[in-house]
Amino acid sequence: MVLSDDKPLAAMFRQMSGGGFPPVVESFERGKTIFFPGDPAERVYFLLKGAVKLSRVYEAGEEITVALLRENSVFGVLSLITGHRSDRFYHAVAFTPVELLSLPIDRVEKTIKQNPELSMVMLQGLSSRILQTEMMIETLAHRDMGSRLVSFLLILCRDFGVPTEDGITIDLKLSHQAIAEAIGSTRVTVTRLLGDLRGEKMISIHKKKITVHNPVALSQQFA
Repeated sequence: MVLSDDKPLAAMFRQMSGGGFPPVVESFERGKTIFFPGDPAERVYFLLKGAVKLSRVYEAGEEITVALLRENSVFGVLSLITGHRSDRFYHAVAFTPVELLSLPIDRVEKTIKQNPELSMVMLQGLSSRILQTEMMIETLAHRDMGSRLVSFLLILCRDFGVPTEDGITIDLKLSHQAIAEAIGSTRVTVTRLLGDLRGEKMISIHKKKITVHNPVALSQQFA
């Protein structure tokens, strides 16, 4: 997400302080909560490093992952969209170790009004996230955990994939527990299913990074 070749969104986010207080830089270890549903929506976040999981928590206690945000994503912007102050709608958790910038929502609102170009870039980023959310919902619609896992891996290939000689490497260090939490499964089940995929030569894993050797073949075989 860039405004031009020499003006990245991160730089503009840093400049939004307008000479006042600079953006707050925060670090979170994997699994740590950034904000809970119902928390006051007072700040907007820019993801510098790592990945953030957004989920919805339902009355029965079930937590459903709706998006995985990658570097250069802006989140916590619901109040900007609705036009009025609202509480947090999602549970935001560090899916990997993350580093964030954050600014008061008032400052972001003022800057967006002054810079329509920035507003368009943020809209493009939100559009991509909406598409990913739709894909996550489709993934969780699968009752079979094998299909859920494959769908989730394909989403990660799309949003975090790096082409290599061996296929598409997901540029995240993923523990089996983290994957299980994302797809509503257990670590034991995920370990078994990943073992099956490795046995079928569909994937390989090196230092917790998963490489999907042929995403098209994977999607066809496990459709």
